[in-house]
Amino acid sequence: MARPKSEDKRNAIMEATARVIAAQGLGAPTMKIAEEAGVANGSLFTYFETKTELFNALYLELKSGLASAALDGFPAQADLRTQVSHVWSNWMDWALSNPSHRRVLAVLSLSDEITPESRVAGHKAMTGLAALMKQVRANGSLRNVPPEFADAIMNALAETTMDFMIRDPGNAKKHSKAGFEALWRAIS
Repeated sequence: MARPKSEDKRNAIMEATARVIAAQGLGAPTMKIAEEAGVANGSLFTYFETKTELFNALYLELKSGLASAALDGFPAQADLRTQVSHVWSNWMDWALSNPSHRRVLAVLSLSDEITPESRVAGHKAMTGLAALMKQVRANGSLRNVPPEFADAIMNALAETTMDFMIRDPGNAKKHSKAGFEALWRAIS
């Protein structure tokens, strides 16, 4: 009879995977991930049958965590600018608090290891954010461009802002505010 899986061990594996990917990239051996998590290499495969399955699980966990953080305390009754500002601020705070998770999510997002099913699930995790951006685009300056193009512009502003916040934490709030103002002028 198989031993029951431990949520603590699973979480340790996920955190270790994020740390190892941040330090060594996707080519890091599972043995290093298991060592970092404090589990036997075979135990890792009790939780995730393959390295690809592990990467997909981490991708979805990071996407969900980002979406949850961005929407935390969402002011549903506020005007659109206040809503977008709230999400932006939460997103920037998440990035500043989790720079390695941000970096790992970026690496995983570009990886061929992430399955189409995981990408769809990741997009679903971001549904609340996508709905807000769709609402902004409806009457804004980006209303006549493909949504993917508008998303790329917004992401570029966000990534640049996060980079400056992480490099210059003493001025992080100032950078976040300037980034939001640039975003709002671009999309409204």
